[in-house]
Amino acid sequence: MSALFNFQSLLLCIILLICTSTYLHSLWPGILDRNKTGLRGIFWKCARIGERLSPYISLCCVFMAIRIFLGN
Repeated sequence: MSALFNFQSLLLCIILLICTSTYLHSLWPGILDRNKTGLRGIFWKCARIGERLSPYISLCCVFMAIRIFLGN
């Protein structure tokens, strides 16, 4: 089943996108900072979300990991 039709998989993809963008921005900030608009701007916006809401994103990661582990 596609991640677009399964809500749990869609949330997992969004959380992984946010975490990956934040990690890449911490390593190479210049790559994401020069692409703030357009389609590539999505990664910059996800990095901002990950930096500013990191406690909530980490709680979402833990919650999703528990749900996957339990199989629900």
